[in-house]
Amino acid sequence: MKAVLLVVFIGTIIFIVADISGDAVLKKQIGKDEAILTTTSRVAGAIHSFKFRGKEYIDSFDHGRQLQSASNFNMGRKFIPEVFNPTEAGSEFDGKGPKSSSKLLFLKVNNEELVTKNQMAFWIKPGMKSQGNPAYNTTELSNHLLRKQVRFGFMGLEQVLDYRVTFSVPEKEGHTYAQFEALTGYMPWEFQQFLRWNPEQKKLIPLDKQLGEQPFSVVIATEDGRHAMGVVSLEMRKNGMVGPGYGRFYFPNDKVVKWNCVYRLQDKDGVKAGDYSFRMLVPFGTVEEVENTIKSILEKVKE
Repeated sequence: MKAVLLVVFIGTIIFIVADISGDAVLKKQIGKDEAILTTTSRVAGAIHSFKFRGKEYIDSFDHGRQLQSASNFNMGRKFIPEVFNPTEAGSEFDGKGPKSSSKLLFLKVNNEELVTKNQMAFWIKPGMKSQGNPAYNTTELSNHLLRKQVRFGFMGLEQVLDYRVTFSVPEKEGHTYAQFEALTGYMPWEFQQFLRWNPEQKKLIPLDKQLGEQPFSVVIATEDGRHAMGVVSLEMRKNGMVGPGYGRFYFPNDKVVKWNCVYRLQDKDGVKAGDYSFRMLVPFGTVEEVENTIKSILEKVKE
């Protein structure tokens, strides 16, 4: 990955600022097929594309529709989604443009692993509104950091992404409520089959397309079942954290669908500053392959 050096002269002092490239590729040969993850500078090192067997799984339209992570907080006030919303790939204002308001701090691909560190932009700018609600944030760039580690494979299973994220929450922001969208995947409109894991039957069953969460792993697939992606969280509830909630969303006006994995934390004495880490597994392939992968994951980690 190339770094562009910008030399800035201030008086007699020279500052050299490195502009870190977010363009990277992580590949894995799986039998006769190749799985390809692509990050770009446009979305500050977030995952812009995932292809397997020639099929694109991500609808990277603006700076919100990626395979990425985000968080929401309340600053001690009423919790309203998106009004204090650090987002990995950038802001709503970035639109379909070539640049991100988020700041990429580190990116490395090594030993079949992608590692990034990102200073997340707020989804809306100061003075802007989301669904009629004004922003709580007073800056465009947050002090919230996101570190991710992504690699292919888990305990002998090949068709799965091992996806780890750590949110670093700064001090003195006064939050009593935190919502961590540990991972979300926006998928192309042709993925019209919604499924969830049934722990009693140990298989995938149909799930309606209503917006919202439920407690079982979600899978979204093409109607012919040839291409599917889902999410399984390996995190247990701890320290008052509630989750995971597995969401599915169907947006006919925007012609996009999405899944997510969400955790929440409420503390009247204040959400503590520091690191909050989550680990998700993202199976991919045909519906049958994803079903078998989820079954194997849960057997390996003792459902």
